[in-house]
Amino acid sequence: MPANTLREIAAYVEIDRRTVIEAARRRGRYEKLKGPVLDLRTGRVTTTFPDGLRSLTRMELLSPAQRWRTVIETEAGLEPAALWLSESGTPIAVQTWKDIFRQANKRCREHDVNLRAHPHLLRHTFAVLTLEQLQRGHIEALARLSEQQRTQYVRVFGDPLDWVRRALGHKSVTTTQVYLHALEELEMETRLALIPSEWDDPRSSPSRSRES
Repeated sequence: MPANTLREIAAYVEIDRRTVIEAARRRGRYEKLKGPVLDLRTGRVTTTFPDGLRSLTRMELLSPAQRWRTVIETEAGLEPAALWLSESGTPIAVQTWKDIFRQANKRCREHDVNLRAHPHLLRHTFAVLTLEQLQRGHIEALARLSEQQRTQYVRVFGDPLDWVRRALGHKSVTTTQVYLHALEELEMETRLALIPSEWDDPRSSPSRSRES
């Protein structure tokens, strides 16, 4: 992510987001959410049911509706786990996100800017960029290992495609494979990186040439 984008997000967190959170706390808005509570130290979420029973689970296993209601318990009080908040201090609704992109696309058209985006495009971008970076690291690591070490490495760290599958919430890796078309260059790099250094190209072998 570009450094200037990170600076803008940091400024939003420190100023705008903090302002709406403090105002929402004073109104007691977060007490009404009664959603799952995220523990930042463990990354686990505690859900309390009407009968008083509690369930401990991972954030990625929550439904979109549960994530929308998830809060974090801080020293200053409760606050939404979501990064982007509305002026009322609650997570931005799906329809609001769509309206933001719709208005941005409209402004681009009015200023003859050949650019159009939609919320789901961000999901595609995340998937492709993350998969590429994970795969490059995967290739670099595997290229330094023996065949036995590679097997152990994959068992421990898993497959980059499966990691992205879980991050996107896909039930089947087949759905995630749609992003592989953007990584054809990496496929060839993978094959080249995993060729043993002592391997001989049969096309350049004199004995093989005489036999043929």
